[in-house]
Amino acid sequence: MKYNRDTFYKLLVIFVFIAVWETASRLEIVNPLFIPPFSSVILTLKDMFMSGNLLNNIGISVERALVGFIISIVIGIPLGCLLGGWFSKVDLVAEPVIEIFSQINPFILFHVLILFSGIGEIPKIAVIAWTCTWPIMFNTIYGIKHMDFSIIKAGRGFGLKGWRLFCKVGIPSILPSVFVGIRISGGYSFFMLIAAEMMGASSGLGWLILNNQENYAIKNIFAVAIIIAFLGLFMDTIIKSAANKLLGCRNEKMLNGANLNIQN
Repeated sequence: MKYNRDTFYKLLVIFVFIAVWETASRLEIVNPLFIPPFSSVILTLKDMFMSGNLLNNIGISVERALVGFIISIVIGIPLGCLLGGWFSKVDLVAEPVIEIFSQINPFILFHVLILFSGIGEIPKIAVIAWTCTWPIMFNTIYGIKHMDFSIIKAGRGFGLKGWRLFCKVGIPSILPSVFVGIRISGGYSFFMLIAAEMMGASSGLGWLILNNQENYAIKNIFAVAIIIAFLGLFMDTIIKSAANKLLGCRNEKMLNGANLNIQN
């Protein structure tokens, strides 16, 4: 019952927002040239889908975002495990370097990558992976440093040591925190994708927004923005559902509300 009520309130807020948008534009409370009515944006979105061009650009952008996102998971979780204090010697050696690298602006990195590899797929995917790695890594570190060590003692009591102890006891204990980082990075992947495609691309949703901006096609810009919002929401929903299935409903509160992107 509580779940249905929460869903109702969320849908109600969305409906009110759309109604205010439509009314304000129709009554010219806001300039309809700059903020067109929601209904006209939806009609424009339909025309863009019918043309086939939008679907092609969606496919290109989703592929770039997913590849960069997956790379960040593959890199971020092992790095977080190494730097979380479980392996103290690795943490001592690598932490200063990681702290420096984490402060590098991804937009500067993007232009540096273009100098070495040209305007291709590598810079876009690399900058997405770079940006998404840090939330995953820092949340993994947080999970290890705030682990319930009574569970570790229990594992040692059963004769587990070293890697066996970490794999069988440590990893399950930090998974809620890891999934928080993955969820944050899922949003970052589309954020950085659009920025990268605006700076150096000839396809994708970011390029489509920039191209429509240059042609002053305001309705097209809003239509593409709606698609980006839905893609981000869809990815977030998938990650949240996967986490709840793997971890159980007891971790749902943490996954819904916590932002543990801690860098110290």
